[in-house]
Amino acid sequence: MGRPVLNAPQHTSKVAARTLRKRVHDILELDVSHDPVSSIVNTFIVVLIFLNVVAFSAETVPALQGRYGFYFRLFDAFSVAIFSLEYAYRIWSCVEIPVFRRIAPWRARWRFAVRPMQLIDLFAVLPFYLSFVLPLDLRILRILRIFRFLKLARYSPALQSLGRVLSSERRALIGALLVMIALLLFAATGIYYLERHAQPEIFDSIPSAAWWALATLTTVGYGDVVPITTVGKMFGGLIMIFGLGMFALPIAIIATGFSQQANRHEFVVTWAMVARVPLFAQLDAASVANIMSLLYSRQYEMNSKIFVAGTRAEAMYFIASGEVIVHTSDGDIVLGEGDFFGEMALIEDRPRKHSVMALTKCRLLVLDSDDFTHLAHQEPDISNHIHGVAKARAQAGKASKAGKAPKKAAKAKRVRTAGGV
Repeated sequence: MGRPVLNAPQHTSKVAARTLRKRVHDILELDVSHDPVSSIVNTFIVVLIFLNVVAFSAETVPALQGRYGFYFRLFDAFSVAIFSLEYAYRIWSCVEIPVFRRIAPWRARWRFAVRPMQLIDLFAVLPFYLSFVLPLDLRILRILRIFRFLKLARYSPALQSLGRVLSSERRALIGALLVMIALLLFAATGIYYLERHAQPEIFDSIPSAAWWALATLTTVGYGDVVPITTVGKMFGGLIMIFGLGMFALPIAIIATGFSQQANRHEFVVTWAMVARVPLFAQLDAASVANIMSLLYSRQYEMNSKIFVAGTRAEAMYFIASGEVIVHTSDGDIVLGEGDFFGEMALIEDRPRKHSVMALTKCRLLVLDSDDFTHLAHQEPDISNHIHGVAKARAQAGKASKAGKAPKKAAKAKRVRTAGGV
């Protein structure tokens, strides 16, 4: 009986440290909308990033550098201190991510530190410290400060959406690039054979003619290299017409994909946010990152409808924050953070049986029907779990209607299930 008393201060200290660490993690990683401290901290960091970009640009103006150089250096030191603390706190608190709780803290922190966003955070402050230990040209190190602008990707849904577009449309973009290269070679070869005798000093080879082909296909038309023969001019006009269509392909692909992604993502879907959902908590870091690419986001205000009975099932939903209420014939069901709903109508390919409304302001991670099928192939264990929960919910709903389940048991189940949604 005496041992717990002797270890009580140490135990209390560990609990306090873990509570503080979890609080720091919630503030920095999850960006919970209803948490004023999280909003203030993240807004401050975003503003500081913008001010660093402005200061970086202004510092290159000789007049401003000569007059305010001391203040620029002072502001840079202040920014590095803040960004260093942010980076250190993220690394320190990352062990609170459910995915990392099953491995040693040092290994968890290492895996977290080599993720792209953490590397950007590191490179944002590294030049400042390197200037004290390495005999490098400070002007080169200042260029690396542009990494601070990339930190905005953590807070910007638009930048993250652009990254997803480039990843998801990479096959189409590669195909468009091959078409562009083929057209470039065709244009350079054609103009070389048409103009080489009239302008041997300019079109002396196909690589030399490629400069004209590139300038013409991109409709830039510098004018330093132009065809002078009639056939060459006609060929050049034809290449311009092809250029308008072919070089517009990647722009159209990116613009269309970005527009779709921007409309779908109403807030940033972070890796830590996905890892926090209990269904995904047992996965490794790579699987969580893979699932994150399938999810998009929706934010609903209090008392707003998420979907109504009778509508077509196009997605299932995971609750990132807030609560929703499911209106069923047997009564209302309240679901909270970490729960999911809407899977049964998706699995059975039928209209919704019940309506769902936001009980509070909530954020939902949405998995549409196509990505749901994709998830079944990528993560069969998760797919089996979702199907198992759907089956249990259906059985619970049938038992409740038939009056076979005890009232207390049925009431307990209904708090966490949404059978037949």
